[in-house]
Amino acid sequence: MSASRRRWRRVRRVAFFVFLALVAFLLVRYARSVDWAEVRATLGEYTAATLILAVAITVGSYLLYSCYDVAARRYAHHDLPVPHVMAISTVAYAFSLNVGALVGGAGFRYRLYSHAGLGLGTIGRIVAFAVGTNWVGYLLLAGALFVSGRVRTPPHWALTGGNLPWLGAAMLLAVVGYLAACHLTHGRVLHVRGHHFRLPSVPLALVQLTLATTNWALMGALLFVLMPDGVIYTDVLGALLTAAVAAAVAHIPAGIGVLEAVFIALLGYQVPQPELLAALLAYRACYYLGPLLLAIAGYGVLESRARRAPPPSENRQRT
Repeated sequence: MSASRRRWRRVRRVAFFVFLALVAFLLVRYARSVDWAEVRATLGEYTAATLILAVAITVGSYLLYSCYDVAARRYAHHDLPVPHVMAISTVAYAFSLNVGALVGGAGFRYRLYSHAGLGLGTIGRIVAFAVGTNWVGYLLLAGALFVSGRVRTPPHWALTGGNLPWLGAAMLLAVVGYLAACHLTHGRVLHVRGHHFRLPSVPLALVQLTLATTNWALMGALLFVLMPDGVIYTDVLGALLTAAVAAAVAHIPAGIGVLEAVFIALLGYQVPQPELLAALLAYRACYYLGPLLLAIAGYGVLESRARRAPPPSENRQRT
């Protein structure tokens, strides 16, 4: 091995430990921002049936999200076993929610998939497919919800319920445009500003829409079952979809403060603020913190298996 390659390996090793330190810092900062006493008190007020339902919805949502990478397996043409793919995707999703999409969703995928023998180009396609799946499904669900006119906005808001159908129609048109582009360009490599990519086939794009819209709907259902009586599911789902965009724009790990601010603004006139914050804390405990603890353990298992396994001799991409 040449001296330059050895130096490059040392740089990569140092960069990885710096990366882990950054993750640890973000996790500690997140943990310190949570009112643990209030979380415990809130969970203590829920019935066993509610908690079991919340856990079941969470598990269903994470399993559904892991199928994003299973669908990307076909798009990126690799042959990693499906259980391994689902494990990587689940770990990446939990870290993405808690420490950010760049560090979690992309960073952990790149590390774990590279240990499994995939090349950077293949991993890049998997990441792009998963991100695209998430947001194209978002556009479909949010567009349909807004067009339906069932989302109620707070009084005195500039964006009234009457304006939302127009926004929803624009979202649905974007989805139709995506499907049309998949049909017209399937099999062709597109070149945009030095980047090369191709769109999935229409059947695969429909799988994307089905997976992501169902997953967003399940996330809304989880929040809904934790809310006090009298709250309407479509209002909760509308607030969640709004908060998702706000958190993505703010680039704050776990959307700390953003989720709460959006829900207070949109639902504060319907639900007393203490009850609303309690439901959001319970949601974070169930959908963010619990899966994160499991993901840390799962990441350790995947790393230890990668160290014990012989180095991959060839890329696992299918031709």
